[in-house]
Amino acid sequence: MSQKTPKALWGGRFSESTDAFVQAFTASVQFDNRMSSEDIQGSVAHATMLADQGILTAEECNQIVSGLKQISEEIDAGSFEWLIAREDVHMNIESRLIDLIGDTGKKLHTGRSRNDQVATDIRLWLRAAIDQVVSELAKLQTSLINLAEREAETIMPGFTHLQAAQPITFGHHMLAWNEMLERDYGRLLDCRKRMNQCPLGSAALAGTSFPIDRIRSAALLGFDRPTENSLDSVSDRDFGIEFVSAASIIMMHLSRCSEELINWNSTAWQFIDLPDKFCTGSSIMPQKKNPDVPELVRGKSGRVFGHLIGLLTLMKGQPLAYNKDNQEDKEPLYDTADNLLGCLHAFGEMMPELLVNKTKMREAAKSGFSTATDLADYLVRKGIPFRDAHEVVGKAVALGIERQRDLSEMTLTELQSFHSAIDTDVYDVLTVEGSVNARNHMGGTAPNQVMAAAQRARDRISRRRV
Repeated sequence: MSQKTPKALWGGRFSESTDAFVQAFTASVQFDNRMSSEDIQGSVAHATMLADQGILTAEECNQIVSGLKQISEEIDAGSFEWLIAREDVHMNIESRLIDLIGDTGKKLHTGRSRNDQVATDIRLWLRAAIDQVVSELAKLQTSLINLAEREAETIMPGFTHLQAAQPITFGHHMLAWNEMLERDYGRLLDCRKRMNQCPLGSAALAGTSFPIDRIRSAALLGFDRPTENSLDSVSDRDFGIEFVSAASIIMMHLSRCSEELINWNSTAWQFIDLPDKFCTGSSIMPQKKNPDVPELVRGKSGRVFGHLIGLLTLMKGQPLAYNKDNQEDKEPLYDTADNLLGCLHAFGEMMPELLVNKTKMREAAKSGFSTATDLADYLVRKGIPFRDAHEVVGKAVALGIERQRDLSEMTLTELQSFHSAIDTDVYDVLTVEGSVNARNHMGGTAPNQVMAAAQRARDRISRRRV
């Protein structure tokens, strides 16, 4: 037989208690208690505003704030008793407040609803989470910039279609990763700015008949302004979807970086060596050193992508205003933030200790006729149309394949057989060093350009203000 539970604080309209299973099934306190600090913060601001407006007396406000402070201390100490019978973080805290200070605690909910309360709590929580993510992002970017400066002259192959294309520097490659993350920072900043509006005072959906001051509430909580429309305020979860969307793009970038690290670390490539503490061994093959951290980051990207689809699906069929469906928004947000922070932190710790095999990288950069474009550019500078130069170099590459020699290893006579404009200075552009140094412009891979780009990137980070 189903068990019955005591009536809730909202139970005046009901003639019987909620079924115990239904109560447990619909409760959210098991996970939304994570927002307890934000809930208390919002309640303190609400009580302060009510007192400012004369809706509460100064003494009542002081009692409420004092009681909430005690509850906060109990939660921090781990002595607070979370009860499923009280459904969620809001009712657990309010019930405890009433236990502590009596009927005055019942006045706290004047002029608000759990609908605008939870909408405010989530924004407060997510705002803090974004600030943490931005901090970890900056640490990782700084690691990449430091690595770029350290390896500004380290030559490696640049790829298209995973085929060796042209020589670049490892520092240039690290700054490419940094540019991805710089765009990610901008998206997070936009998301934070858009969400930094306060729903408090929207009440259930239509506002409240009490003479509240929503601008005051917003200011007390560090929001830029109140939200404009009460109906939208309690039902909007765009800010959460936008955050998970931005997080998905970051995870996509980290997954791409992970894929390259995994390839470079393999015995087939041997471009880098990951630190032992970021790898694990095999239970059966003693020689193995598995790149578990980048592999796991690559895998977690799919998990975050799933949360984005889940949240979009959650919201797509909901009419205005608040619906119980929205209880399902929190766990995907928590999990996204947790995994994103973990991945960024792991990368930020791992990248400074990356060991680069300069010899292997340079050898690989010489393969695949990677300076062929440089030879074509050389002929263009001699007055030959690019398409003609392209054909000449193509024939030279064909000979190189036949004789298993790189362009830089061919004799001058062999090269001149393809075009008489080729002279001894051709060898200045056929080496990988010559090829890299020739890309001496903003955004190019020349070492001095890498150093300049690294300084610009460092300056951008130093100017940031959340």
